[in-house]
Amino acid sequence: MLQDILNINKTSNNTRYMSKTSELTDALEDYLFNIFDKELNEPNSVLLSYKPFVIKKIAAYISGKIQMPASIGITGETASGKSTITMDLIETIESFGAEFGIPDIITRVNTDDYYYDRSDMVKAAGSFSEFAKHYDLDSPDALELELMKEHITELLSGKEVYLPKYDMSGTAIRYDNHTLARPSQVIISEGLFTLTNKVRDAFNFKIYVDIPENIKKDRFFIRANERGLGDSAEIIYANANKKADFYIKPCKDIADIVLSGAADRIKYKNFLNKIIGVIQEIYFFE
Repeated sequence: MLQDILNINKTSNNTRYMSKTSELTDALEDYLFNIFDKELNEPNSVLLSYKPFVIKKIAAYISGKIQMPASIGITGETASGKSTITMDLIETIESFGAEFGIPDIITRVNTDDYYYDRSDMVKAAGSFSEFAKHYDLDSPDALELELMKEHITELLSGKEVYLPKYDMSGTAIRYDNHTLARPSQVIISEGLFTLTNKVRDAFNFKIYVDIPENIKKDRFFIRANERGLGDSAEIIYANANKKADFYIKPCKDIADIVLSGAADRIKYKNFLNKIIGVIQEIYFFE
């Protein structure tokens, strides 16, 4: 099947560009459906479900039928593994870009950096743990998601943007215009509220990371201990679960792809490399 794709790409000429692109897109769809279905049926698969339309969209990007940057939004409950998956995706795509001389191939826009500055409230409360008992961090209203959507839209249009930076150490300080982000071929974001109403339309691809409750809980309390949340951890966890039912879990229904947050990290990279592999064969190997 891969050889059929390569034959379409190599034997077509410029005068048949549109026909070639259509043929290549169709062949890629078949190839990608095979990759996704095979992974879906693997034991401990990284893939829990996907919508068939997402295959058509990926194929259109790879073939050149869609010639614009791709934006990827990743969400899931607290401690679901979404940050780890995102960093693995970034690392894999950056490695591909470095190997084939593609600068600025991917740009990360971190949803958590859009939390509003609440440093005055932390000082008034005496500590972050006391502040967290009375301030709801598990709501989209705690973040300036409209600004995040604006930044992603500007990046997709080819503009440079200065992103904010939120201090996660317990100060609740947000530094605006902190980090220069350059436009790239892939814009990626992850966070609890990345696919909520105010920002979801900024993404071409929507991914939800699902996780069993017992694994999620263990991960959360390890992280809470590292952040010094103390006895507020139980309150925060209960509130996070309550709010997830309303804000986060419904995002699973609108996601193009649902990934397992419990799968082995190497399997994520292997799955992604199967998709990247066909890009290499088409555009970089003779």
